[in-house]
Amino acid sequence: MSDPHPDNPSSRRITRRALLVDALAATGIGVAGALAVDRFRHRRRRAAVFIGKAPSYSVDLASIIEAGLGQLGIGSGEVRGKRILLKPNFVETVRGALHICTQPEVVFAAVEAFRKLGAAEVLIGEGSGHCPDAMRIIDEVRLAESLVEQKLRFVDLNNDDLIVRPNAGGRTSLRTLALPATVDQVDWIVSMPKMKTHHWVGATLSMKNLFGMMPGIVYGWPKNVLHWAGIEGCVLDINQTVQPHLAIIDGIVGMEGDGPIMGTPKPTGVIVMGTNLPAVDATAARIMGIDPTKVAYLRNAHGRLGTIALDEIVQRGETIASVQTDYQLVDFIPAHRGLRPARGSRAIPASGLSS
Repeated sequence: MSDPHPDNPSSRRITRRALLVDALAATGIGVAGALAVDRFRHRRRRAAVFIGKAPSYSVDLASIIEAGLGQLGIGSGEVRGKRILLKPNFVETVRGALHICTQPEVVFAAVEAFRKLGAAEVLIGEGSGHCPDAMRIIDEVRLAESLVEQKLRFVDLNNDDLIVRPNAGGRTSLRTLALPATVDQVDWIVSMPKMKTHHWVGATLSMKNLFGMMPGIVYGWPKNVLHWAGIEGCVLDINQTVQPHLAIIDGIVGMEGDGPIMGTPKPTGVIVMGTNLPAVDATAARIMGIDPTKVAYLRNAHGRLGTIALDEIVQRGETIASVQTDYQLVDFIPAHRGLRPARGSRAIPASGLSS
């Protein structure tokens, strides 16, 4: 695994006034996009994805994550001395309602695993989509007190200092992307989403989770600028520009139905991990009973950001069949229609997917 970009020369700081003009400019991209594509293409072949059974949040989740890291070839040699940003999914709901988000038990288990491998620092960052009050969110998801106990730093990515990078994806009209400055201050970015269906894109997993890295002070609430630019294209642009290093999906209890906020809990009992985010999300989708080739942003990520082809994914840990459970899809939601695999269909090989 190559070292990331704490001193990325393609990043630059900018005033917020100039940023708002620059980040919304509609022109093409240049060399940065080609370089990002090259970086991801080497990940495509034979991507390893780990599935760990986790029947509840009370089991030893740190050991499961440690086992997953080991199965992915990530040990102390890769982690020692690194600064690691964990990006969970903390989606706010109506006050007092159940928060179906990345659970603190999974987040702190990842912290423990990375610290055991010698990480120099592990921090947590999130930029919730609807609520500008980050302290309210971390209090409601039961994170606030534990941050003090665990001596962890939380970064409000909606209101962090800003940097600007060229849009390496070029799938939307956004010429540049404004990002939290923390992105340039860490060595690894770990996407830690909740396994969910999604009202607009069908399924939200580790790639879509990076919407929460985009600062609300630039893109609004709920990241309206990105919605106007096109959600599916922005998922690809953000991932190709940010270049995350690892995904750890909380699928112990997911969300089905009208997600990512209005759905219902779905016990699934898994943690899904990998360094190739399209492959991780494709595996998670298959666990949910969803054909990843029918999720537009996953289909378009194939061959550009990674692979979603079953014959290019090396399965570690549990098999998909042993944990698969169909998530409820809603007929009146257009993004849910046609997501089930065709009856009697086989996994589509790499040759059957366009790059």
